[in-house]
Amino acid sequence: MQTPGFSTLTITLSEHIAEVCLDRPDKSNAMNAAMWQEIRQAFDWVDSTPQARVAILSGAGKNFCAGIDLAMLAGVQQQIANPDGARSREALRRLILDLQDCLSSIERCRKPVLAAIQGACVGGALDLVTCCDMRYAAADAIFSIKEIDLGMVADVGTLQRLPRLIGDGMARELAYTGRNVDAAEAEKLGLVNRTFSTPATLSAEVRQLALGIAAKSPLATRGLKEVMNYSREHSVSDGLNYVATWNAAMLLSADLNESITAQQQRRLPKFAD
Repeated sequence: MQTPGFSTLTITLSEHIAEVCLDRPDKSNAMNAAMWQEIRQAFDWVDSTPQARVAILSGAGKNFCAGIDLAMLAGVQQQIANPDGARSREALRRLILDLQDCLSSIERCRKPVLAAIQGACVGGALDLVTCCDMRYAAADAIFSIKEIDLGMVADVGTLQRLPRLIGDGMARELAYTGRNVDAAEAEKLGLVNRTFSTPATLSAEVRQLALGIAAKSPLATRGLKEVMNYSREHSVSDGLNYVATWNAAMLLSADLNESITAQQQRRLPKFAD
């Protein structure tokens, strides 16, 4: 099917897997103004396209992503300029909120998103991958919260999401120091699910994982993401109540019937998108 065209990233769709690839390799996929907006547009497309059951987020070239493009950062002052200081600061707040929303589109996307990370994943790129459902890395991957070295507070998601992945103490250590974390340490901390020896192996293995997810019930997979995201932000009792309501609406589905029938007939199930 026809996939949307972008200036800073590419999308392909095959075997129910949408691959969103950051595509500014000559700039280490640094996130310029266009890329932020196109990330949101891409994952809105993945969310709304029935044939896309799972997504892979990757980066072209040697590095996954070098974070926010410094040229974009340098232009913020001009972008928010206003004779009234209060209005200028309000404009900056709205800009930050919009950038946050661009990345949160990955979390809002009903389909699981797997990040495949090689080389540098620093600054805004770390904000980006913490929005994903799972993260996988090549052995050469390097992670860091670089904002402290720019004299600023990370403001588009890392400080909110990373502590849930690696614990509060380690997240604070990385935020305060800006030090590099290699792939082995990232796996030990729980930042990435698994590491692979080379970018090529990473790409192949993540696609195999995605194929496995794509073969499951799309309705159930979407429900898993919805319920797990909700439960992360609420108490256990709230989460149990929510999943009971979800399954009261979604449990008795064609996918359930197909799964049971396929098991009885000892064949692989086939699901509608």
